[in-house]
Amino acid sequence: MTIRAPKINWTLRTAVQRVLESLPPITQIVAAATTAYLFAYFVLGHQNPIFAVTVSIAALGFTRDARLRRVFETALGMVVGIALSEVFVLTLGKGAWQMAIVLFVALVSARFLSGTAAFSLTVGIQAMLVQIMPDPDGGAFVRSLDGLLGGVTALVFTAFIPRDPIGMASKDAGKLFAVFLDAVDALAAAVKNVDVKVVDAALVRVRRSQPLVDNWRMSLDSAVSISRISPLLRKHRGELSDQMRLMRGMDLATRNLRVVVRRVDFLIRDGVPRPYLSDLFEQISAATAVLAKGLEGPDALEDAQKMFLEIIHQLDPKRFGIADQLREASVLLLLRPLLIDLLCASGMAEDAARAELPEV
Repeated sequence: MTIRAPKINWTLRTAVQRVLESLPPITQIVAAATTAYLFAYFVLGHQNPIFAVTVSIAALGFTRDARLRRVFETALGMVVGIALSEVFVLTLGKGAWQMAIVLFVALVSARFLSGTAAFSLTVGIQAMLVQIMPDPDGGAFVRSLDGLLGGVTALVFTAFIPRDPIGMASKDAGKLFAVFLDAVDALAAAVKNVDVKVVDAALVRVRRSQPLVDNWRMSLDSAVSISRISPLLRKHRGELSDQMRLMRGMDLATRNLRVVVRRVDFLIRDGVPRPYLSDLFEQISAATAVLAKGLEGPDALEDAQKMFLEIIHQLDPKRFGIADQLREASVLLLLRPLLIDLLCASGMAEDAARAELPEV
């Protein structure tokens, strides 16, 4: 049996894009770590403040979850791990069995505080550094003080010099809209040309869209959380509130779109083109493209809402003479909740959106 090596999906374009997207957190981490080091070295007089640097780096990290609470929990866990290790050094001394005990206690404590595996490993590493490195000048708990300084520095930079959480949320939103529009455009082409392969490809893409929704939600939650304390982001609260509503509507709309794609995949296997459905999908695509511009301003949301209202009024099987054709009418019926979600994303209340549905 031949064992194939796992395929590494790496390209220069994706690598460069990853670096460009990481520049805001890289800049924030570098600035925070440097600030912590300079303060510990010149103000506190610590010659090797390694924990001030490592805690500030690890607490900020590259995660999308840049909420103050997450940074605080990470910093606190690391400082506790450092302090516990120093207590064991003072009481038990250093050695192989002492190191094993400290590592065990640090990992158990970290798993108790957080379910993130990377966090537990980071706490364990900090505890081991205390065990292995020479004791610093200045007495007990100097390293704990450095760790505390690193944590405080990370919190200050999170609150007052944040990375670009709004920009990150908007980029995540753009990726979801791109997949959504691609799927709707594929449906428009498929029902016009009776192309099953196009629908199958769209179904694969839209089924993989949930991580895009999750990324948008996480980055948006972080932006909202930071805006509550950061003077730089406080003025964007209204914008973030609108985007939160937009995200929730698009989350539900994407779930409904998956159902629609599956139904269309089943429907067109009879080989009959349906131009009227293609026209509806083209209208939905155009309105959703306008909705995506709502990330830049509220005017686009109002325009998109008007376009969606024109579409939802058409979703009556009798209008197209297919009321008695269950397989075909089911697509129109499935589009109804999809349009309700899109109207809610544009700012309309759900009850008001439902009231716009034509009777069937």
